[in-house]
Amino acid sequence: MPKVGVQEERRRQLIEATLEVVGELGLQSATIGAISRTAGMSSGLISHYFGGKQALIEATLRQLLEELKLALLEHTQAGTLTPQQRLVAIVEANFSDFQRSTATTRTWLSFWARAMHEPGLARLQHINNRRLYSNLCYSFRQLLPAEAARSAAKQTAALIDGFWLRSALWPDQEEGFRESEALCRAFINDTLTQHGVEPCH
Repeated sequence: MPKVGVQEERRRQLIEATLEVVGELGLQSATIGAISRTAGMSSGLISHYFGGKQALIEATLRQLLEELKLALLEHTQAGTLTPQQRLVAIVEANFSDFQRSTATTRTWLSFWARAMHEPGLARLQHINNRRLYSNLCYSFRQLLPAEAARSAAKQTAALIDGFWLRSALWPDQEEGFRESEALCRAFINDTLTQHGVEPCH
């Protein structure tokens, strides 16, 4: 039986292959055969390590969520950030290079479309939504009254998701993502200014 390190490496390779195949062919056409060929492994290993295609798909979405969490940690680890700087860091994490990549954007779009029909994917998407809102609300609460903080967090989360989606479908994705990130930053600063709070420079 393979050692734990080998098992984890194979699981990682299968998840990366799933990202590549979904990005190229879409979720519906991402068959076990296509994924295993891309990973250079036997198709039986998908069942062995994940129990089946659906579990592998959910593991791949969890990996995307983990990458998003790591991006946020990376953007907030440089010393003590002010609440304003933390808000900007959350925006930057959601528009990071990884989140802008073609494979990632296509995979997110496929997952979002499938989540309406797959409870497991819908649950993971809900976790992602709650995490984004909670992170935003935590910082806004340090700057605004409670109700205003909750409202600002909801609006900012909606803007991040909406602008990200628009950018992913934009002919010039790079330009779309840059503009979207700037607009989300501007909204945060405008909201703070309206409440007499110094924006993040």
